[in-house]
Amino acid sequence: MPIHPPIDHAELRRALGCFPTGVTVITTLDADSAFVGLTVNSFNSLSLDPPLILWSLGTRSSNRPAFEAARHFAVNILAEDQAAISRRFASSSRNKFHGVATHAGLGGTPLIEGCSAYIECRTHSMQAAGDHLLFIGRVERVRTAGRRPLVYAGGRYRGVGPETD
Repeated sequence: MPIHPPIDHAELRRALGCFPTGVTVITTLDADSAFVGLTVNSFNSLSLDPPLILWSLGTRSSNRPAFEAARHFAVNILAEDQAAISRRFASSSRNKFHGVATHAGLGGTPLIEGCSAYIECRTHSMQAAGDHLLFIGRVERVRTAGRRPLVYAGGRYRGVGPETD
């Protein structure tokens, strides 16, 4: 059996940074109906029939209990002018929603105003995978707003440039 050298985590991080990702804020309500949200770029489509999406959360996240108990969550796909919102929700601040305009989605889940799109889900399943918990959501409602999305690559926020063939 071949022995592989250990993975250089810094090099893996640099390699993953070469793959641009969209930037989302996943939101829900906790057991006391308080808003919970965090920046996530580990979001993916999973299936169109049935409509399923996937995202992951670190097992050590303080937000884990709220998302594990939630029946609904929303994927707020940030617009290119919302990098400050991404930074805010990536922080450990306890008051992330202060001053952020929202409206209620399914089950009261907060939707952040001004996003490129909203995908509202019912929690379909969860699966432990390494140091993360994978959440699969069944899409129950979706809306696009015609705004260009925020992208993250190479450790920087970026907008989407002109189309290429």
